[in-house]
Amino acid sequence: MTPTLTTPHTTATTPELAPREQETLRHIAAGHTYHQTARHMGLSPHTVDAYLRRIRTKLNITTTAEMTRAAITLGL
Repeated sequence: MTPTLTTPHTTATTPELAPREQETLRHIAAGHTYHQTARHMGLSPHTVDAYLRRIRTKLNITTTAEMTRAAITLGL
């Protein structure tokens, strides 16, 4: 039996991500750690974590793999 892939909820009704949330998502989707992302963005890792929590809530996703897929789907 082949597992099915679910897509994140990235329809027109999805709340828009703020520019810093988009930038954070791009870094994480590129494989950067929280600390690397924080360093590149000039933020603390705690702020990166807060952005990622908001992204997960807005897009109704839970895993890093889903975040990567959402970044691709959103063209980030």
